[in-house]
Amino acid sequence: MENIKSYVQQHKDRFINELIELLKIPSVSADTAYSQDVIDTAEAVKESLSKAGCDFVETCDTPGYPIIYGEKIIDPNLPTVLVYGHYDVQPPDPLELWTSPPFEPVIKTTDIHPDGAIFARGACDDKGQMYMHVKALEYMVQNNVLPCNVKFMIEGEEEVGSASLAWFVERNQEKLKNDVILISDTGMISNQQPSITTGLRGLSYVEVEVTGPNRDLHSGLYGGAVANPINILAKMIASLHDEDNHITIPGFYDKVQELSAEERAEMAKAPFSLEKYKNALNLNDVYGEKGYVTNERNSIRPTLDVNGIWGGYTGEGAKTVIASKAFAKISMRLVPNQDWVEITELFTKHFTSIAPAGVTVKVTPHHGGQGYVTPIDSIGYQAANKAYTETFGVPAIPVRSGGSIPIVALFEKELKSKTILMGFGLDSDAIHSPNEHFGIFNYLKGIETIPLFYKYFVELSK
Repeated sequence: MENIKSYVQQHKDRFINELIELLKIPSVSADTAYSQDVIDTAEAVKESLSKAGCDFVETCDTPGYPIIYGEKIIDPNLPTVLVYGHYDVQPPDPLELWTSPPFEPVIKTTDIHPDGAIFARGACDDKGQMYMHVKALEYMVQNNVLPCNVKFMIEGEEEVGSASLAWFVERNQEKLKNDVILISDTGMISNQQPSITTGLRGLSYVEVEVTGPNRDLHSGLYGGAVANPINILAKMIASLHDEDNHITIPGFYDKVQELSAEERAEMAKAPFSLEKYKNALNLNDVYGEKGYVTNERNSIRPTLDVNGIWGGYTGEGAKTVIASKAFAKISMRLVPNQDWVEITELFTKHFTSIAPAGVTVKVTPHHGGQGYVTPIDSIGYQAANKAYTETFGVPAIPVRSGGSIPIVALFEKELKSKTILMGFGLDSDAIHSPNEHFGIFNYLKGIETIPLFYKYFVELSK
């Protein structure tokens, strides 16, 4: 693989242009208005895998959006790497906060990305990172250096809970049989310091509905005499944290594993500037659970956040009403050992119990997933670390992510194999936000690094 750098440089313009074409398709899985676009993106991924060198590629129907499966089996006796990614993206809203249209990709330079970054929805999460693996396969096939078997499983529902993926995995265990699973849907510390995500938080996502009177009421005639669902909902949400920002749901922390002082000290070795963190977010101070620093609050501790809240009149001007209903969407990020189904039940029981007389409460679970930890002494982790060390010049640092990839725990349960999270994005890439972007350096460095994982994984497996 001595020529990998030259191959990437020789083909970089084509690699960038191919990704830009993929980013133009608005594959928003959460909105049925984009259904055909999601399907079109699946077909584009299928075609790209065929061109890259897969000997077999198929569109697998599911109860939801299709899964694209591809493989190149060079020797059944060699190890097999299963690559997972997703081709769906988050909704682009709010559109007015984008500096360029979300599905009209443009390359702009930034302080962090002097070589340029592609600005578009899905650039980093996950089209750009998924497509690195497609181009890495192309390199290995074209140069006859693929050292083992490879399978691809690219889905279209990750941003809405991956329900069809679970259905597919449970029914295709033999097809998906592998020795290690490789995912790039996470980030790294910086372009100078790579890192490998060794832990993910789980997720419980619910929607709550508070109902008061049977219709919207005149706030003058009825104000003070009936319960206002919006006021009640605000009070109920506020009560979910105490003065130390500790979550007040009974039983919520029962299975939370406290990390040792030694483990917390290892995490603290990762370079981090609190001032830069605050400046990047235009904050005068950070906020969170008492007793933990910022990098612990957003990775090894569970959270509860309101993701949206609405009710009543929100149009221009005034309308003096007491709304009949109020709503909120709430997500809870969970740490390993917390079961998302159990946490959802605890939330539902507690939230309905704190509702005062005069309103009724409905809790609707949306989706969730378990947390995950991968050991740093595994062959897969060691292979990834050697690959990063070779291309970046410094070893990777193990970190735990605050994000969730619910299907990682499912993979271990159903496929009995570990997952290695080789992310190349940065915290500043604005995933799920306006102006999402992915650095050209990061994209090309990923294509350069991934083939080395294959090389070292095979060597260490002997």
